[in-house]
Amino acid sequence: MNILVTGGAGFIGSHYVRTLLDGGYPEYEDAHVTVLDALTYAGNRDNLPAAHPRLTFVRGNLLDRDLLAGVVDGQDAVVHFAAESHVDRSLAGGAVFVRTNVEGTQALLDACLAAGVGRVVHVSTDEVYGSIDQGEWSEESPLLPNSPYAASKAASDLVALAYVRTHRLDLSVTRCSNNYGPYQHPEKFIPLAVTNLLEGRPVPVYGDGAQVREWLHVDDHCRAVHRVLTGGRAGEVYNIGAGTAVDNLTLAHRIAGLCAAGPDMIRHVTDRKGHDRRYALDQGKIERELGHRPLTAFEAGLAGTVAWYRDNPRWWKPVKDSGERP
Repeated sequence: MNILVTGGAGFIGSHYVRTLLDGGYPEYEDAHVTVLDALTYAGNRDNLPAAHPRLTFVRGNLLDRDLLAGVVDGQDAVVHFAAESHVDRSLAGGAVFVRTNVEGTQALLDACLAAGVGRVVHVSTDEVYGSIDQGEWSEESPLLPNSPYAASKAASDLVALAYVRTHRLDLSVTRCSNNYGPYQHPEKFIPLAVTNLLEGRPVPVYGDGAQVREWLHVDDHCRAVHRVLTGGRAGEVYNIGAGTAVDNLTLAHRIAGLCAAGPDMIRHVTDRKGHDRRYALDQGKIERELGHRPLTAFEAGLAGTVAWYRDNPRWWKPVKDSGERP
């Protein structure tokens, strides 16, 4: 089995790749993994083994169609994690989000068709649904994105599903809630809060901090993606949630407590433009069809994540000090 993982040096993609290489997914213990990653600021080669007999690393961009054709050729399956994913950056400039997330996805799907790839999973986000005051989004909910990032992901979802209907590509789409865990870039809320506190700096909280998010451990997300790869139906969307809803201010206080910091280390800052108020996913479909449920309790997962950043400053300090911030 040959699997191509795009964006495999990023936070979520690298966790999926490491688990594959460690034999963490039954019947895929011998799979050969090819990682395609442009190594932008969010991709880090150190997230993957320096060398592994079942790993091939290719540095390149999805928009390089000649390179893409060579990488996709011979692959049995593709898991497409590669994306620009930071909302604040998309507010500052949306063009790169459209190029990577929409045009890059379309280029990848063309390459998959040309190479006769047997199975594709397109990894997306709950942000394509917009904000919901109460209740939960199902896979049939309308797409109402509110940021350039979310709009670019919604567009890529529609392109991917169109390739199923038009070209009969065996592809499924996943939409996940907010991820957290080791190796996440410190521009995202949890690692930003943790690393700031470890450096004696305050945690910035947008507006009143009452924005509600579900938090999904990266390992639970990757297990779900693999379930969809092996058992999902073509043309179907699968929500991947965690069932753990926490508002940002409460989360900031929890992180401060885990870092032995007081409430005076939390600072309210001007709210983000168009900031979605609440996200909530109905994950009944993936439970019913594929038997997936999250295993990591949020309290334990958050404590483990804080401990990882405390123990690994050699990983995050160079990333944080690189100047690559929105």
